[in-house]
Amino acid sequence: MSEPQRPEGATERLPVMEKTPGAGHPPPERAEDGHGPRGRFWSARRVPAGIVALLLLIAAGAFLYDVVAVRAGRSALGWRRELARQLAERPLDDIWVRVGAGVAAALGLWLLVLALTPGLRKVLPMRRRPDVRAGLHRDAASAVLRDRAVEIAGVQSARVRVRRGKVRVRALSHFRELDDVRADLDGVLDDTVRGLGLARPPSVSVSVARPGRKG
Repeated sequence: MSEPQRPEGATERLPVMEKTPGAGHPPPERAEDGHGPRGRFWSARRVPAGIVALLLLIAAGAFLYDVVAVRAGRSALGWRRELARQLAERPLDDIWVRVGAGVAAALGLWLLVLALTPGLRKVLPMRRRPDVRAGLHRDAASAVLRDRAVEIAGVQSARVRVRRGKVRVRALSHFRELDDVRADLDGVLDDTVRGLGLARPPSVSVSVARPGRKG
């Protein structure tokens, strides 16, 4: 028994397997649940780490070269002799000693802040799904809210500024009552913010004004 021949160039649809809850996979998590960590994403901070590593490499290499040179019978380099003399002769209350200590303390504090804070302030965490953690850039969220704002009747232009806890919208309306435009913006933007799927939806602050006269 021969198989039926398909016309040349015809394509065959591949079977689609749907994952059903209970068949070896957990049921999909509802967007409203959003379990899991909701903090900011941690930045790799490659630039500060690279700068610190480069400076330490240069300093360690210079000292190692000078120590090896001294052990080989050569005299120490001038900069190391001068550094040792300055450290031995200058008192602790000297102005340059205080300045150097202050700079070292400030750099150390800066590195500690970088190590203990997450960074990536422009990425807003979204509600978690199983095995997936997503974030939304503030510029993308601002673009979505701005596009929704200018769709409101009477809105000529809008400026949107998204922060972690608050969204500030400044709109210009060239017709309609300002209170009516503001009410429409409040409703539409509140729904849009909730639809972004953020772990902590920010509050929306709307201000509406008339455009200034030209000339």
